[in-house]
Amino acid sequence: MTNSKEYHVLLYYNYVHIKDPEQFAMDHLKFCKDLDLKGRILVANEGINGTVSGTIEQTQKYMEAMHNDPLFHDMTFKIDEHDGHAFKKMHVRPRKELVTLRLEDDVDPKKTTGKHLEPKEFFEAMQDDNTIVLDARNDYEFDLGHFRGAIRPDIDTFRDLPEWVKENKHLIEGKRILTYCTGGIRCEKFSGWLVKEGFEDVAQLHGGIVTYGQDPNVQGELWDGQCYVFDERIAVPINRKEHVVVGVDYFDGQPSERYVNCAHPPCNRQMICTEENEHKYLRGCSHECRVSPRNMYVKEHGLTEEEVQERLAVLGEEKTTQTI
Repeated sequence: MTNSKEYHVLLYYNYVHIKDPEQFAMDHLKFCKDLDLKGRILVANEGINGTVSGTIEQTQKYMEAMHNDPLFHDMTFKIDEHDGHAFKKMHVRPRKELVTLRLEDDVDPKKTTGKHLEPKEFFEAMQDDNTIVLDARNDYEFDLGHFRGAIRPDIDTFRDLPEWVKENKHLIEGKRILTYCTGGIRCEKFSGWLVKEGFEDVAQLHGGIVTYGQDPNVQGELWDGQCYVFDERIAVPINRKEHVVVGVDYFDGQPSERYVNCAHPPCNRQMICTEENEHKYLRGCSHECRVSPRNMYVKEHGLTEEEVQERLAVLGEEKTTQTI
């Protein structure tokens, strides 16, 4: 049994010019594999965005090597303890953008971005009456946890956020805007976009939610729920003073913080779901997904046709021939 302090998960980004992202990605993948790291790293002309896991020794060697590279000498690493690897494989991929906004007139965070607020400053600013807190993440991330009183943009992907702002300008005009995301990288561009759009008082949480939860001055206060992360942990705690569950089960609305993916692969919808309801609903978000011949829950549990019929009967549903 590994000790919980033997592995670290690193989260980091750096906006810096990388001349040849494809070659860099190939070289960096070999470097990470040689260290026996696992994780997911994106590389673009505009910089690097990654999260990797490994032993303390492996991650320490990685950070030292990166800081010895002039491109990344000042890059900040956020470090979480874990009881093993947080990923199954190691991927390093070239991309056009580190975070996908697809703006006609792109934002360079090195030139234009919102004011960076440290966790204590952000904590104090949230309590100002003329401030609105705008979540820069996707809806399923917000639903698991968020800052108390934050606005939840109704978006499926980050690239939808600018359009949402344009359609809901009345909610934030004349206010001081605070924005936040998991590690800070999305806010670097989004807050810069807000500034370019003419919003005058824009600030972002420096280091993101992860840094906020680790800061001893605030200890995650005013955060409710858990923070969604893009690795096998799925969720990590943030508020060290109190834990308020905000997630609700997709099927019955009861408090829950357990995420699963719909068992029908073409759907793959992420939904908060108790273990009891996962079994009850065959991990299908809809009747169509439950009765699909491709339902992975049915295959994983080796359910017979009769057993599936019995589960559906409890739900008041009938098995129909599906080809989806």
